[in-house]
Amino acid sequence: MKENPKVGFVSLGCPKALVDSERILTQLRAEGYVTAPDYAGADLVIVNTCGFIDAAVEESLGAIGEALAENGKVVVTGCLGFKEDLVRKAHPSVLAITGPHDTPGVMKAVHAHLPKPHDPFTDLVPPQGIKLTPNHYAYLKISEGCNHRCTFCIIPSMRGDLVSRPIGEVMQEAEHLVKAGVKELLVISQDTSAYGVDVKYRTGFHGGKPIKTNFLQLAKSLGELGVWVRLHYVYPYPSVDEVIPLMAEGKLLPYLDIPFQHASPRILKLMKRPAAAEKVLARIGEWRKICPELTIRSTFIAGFPGETEAEFELLLDFLQEAQLDRVGCFAYSPVDGAKANALPDPVPAETREERRKRFMLVQAKISRDRLKAKVGTTQKILVDAPGIGRSAADAPEIDGLVYFEKTPGVKAGQFVDVCIERSGKHDLHGRLA
Repeated sequence: MKENPKVGFVSLGCPKALVDSERILTQLRAEGYVTAPDYAGADLVIVNTCGFIDAAVEESLGAIGEALAENGKVVVTGCLGFKEDLVRKAHPSVLAITGPHDTPGVMKAVHAHLPKPHDPFTDLVPPQGIKLTPNHYAYLKISEGCNHRCTFCIIPSMRGDLVSRPIGEVMQEAEHLVKAGVKELLVISQDTSAYGVDVKYRTGFHGGKPIKTNFLQLAKSLGELGVWVRLHYVYPYPSVDEVIPLMAEGKLLPYLDIPFQHASPRILKLMKRPAAAEKVLARIGEWRKICPELTIRSTFIAGFPGETEAEFELLLDFLQEAQLDRVGCFAYSPVDGAKANALPDPVPAETREERRKRFMLVQAKISRDRLKAKVGTTQKILVDAPGIGRSAADAPEIDGLVYFEKTPGVKAGQFVDVCIERSGKHDLHGRLA
């Protein structure tokens, strides 16, 4: 009996790209293809690329080169596929190149070079599709694209304007995931709180009932599934205020991932970001009054074109005031095609990096102090591996971990209570309650 064709898969980039990979893998499985564990065993390799910053471009081109060297038959997809000329120049022998979230384009290329084995209606694919994450958590993508035109970002040119998924479809996927054993849903998009804007919040249907396609209704519906629901990539629109009470009630995890990017009104204006840092501070204060256990994660850019020393100091003052829990900072990187590259008064590379380091020194103390305040508390932990888990304040792969003694019978995907005994720079340590 002839073996089913085998496809190797390399997935790079952010969780949104990971979801694209899962959709491609699901379609491959539906059509009878088998996922190969290595290059040698694959009839063809798909590389899902990232192309946001220079380092990501280099990593993606390197991965494509490795796949070509090890296998020879490579299909390229993802954000770097938007820069087809760049890929072709570096690797002219790739079989095909498609852009991001283009499962049909990828499958067309696969069919052309590795014909599908049999009728998809005879295959068995789990309702939740093929996932690349552990069984106990999954990313739930609610939309594609973005309506913002931030001057440092080229994502809209690669992924297009906001397109919200039908709310009934999102909820059906979420329910399938929960039935399959997922204990944590990580809601992702380019702009989560704008969900439904593009369709004017039209009414959809879920469980035979009408439901509005908007951020609040989605949050409420997901909050009824009885699992952890974590919100990522949330712009601080007024609608965010409405979900904080749901966090206080335990319907959603008390966690917000909000990319503030800066605190100087002038720099925010140059970035084409909302420019009201003082209102942000007031709102953070109100959110914490309603939900004191709220964890806020954010990202910032140091050394944006035109940023003065005084404006950078203003950003450090904002950090001290905001007391954010989890923060990442990037030295400004001139991404090819970003409008910010044409702004006057670029900050020298060494100054950008020096400011990033100063920023992280300030934030490191804030994060350490906020972790230290948890010593002596008991935290509900979702176990990721023996003796390792995450609290409500910890998103997988980007935040900290909670370490406790390895115990027979305690497995990944279980919830346990851990008494926190000490804290470090990023992680907590304790014992099972």
